[in-house]
Amino acid sequence: MPIFEFECSECKERFEKLLRSAKATTTCPKCGSKKVEKQFSTFAAHGGGAASPCASGSCPMGEGLPPCCSGGGCSLK
Repeated sequence: MPIFEFECSECKERFEKLLRSAKATTTCPKCGSKKVEKQFSTFAAHGGGAASPCASGSCPMGEGLPPCCSGGGCSLK
């Protein structure tokens, strides 16, 4: 079972949750809100020896780049 990272839209709490599938839903452990957003996980992008998604110097994620892709290059190469 994979671990997913989330951020609550209500209280901004960031947390990890072990879920059976990517389609499973969860609630915020701090405030109980169901308004949570799955976050880009640097572990998932680098797990299993995979290269960073932005190792080529440009990030395929477009707007709202994760921290590793700020400035068009990846700081986690």
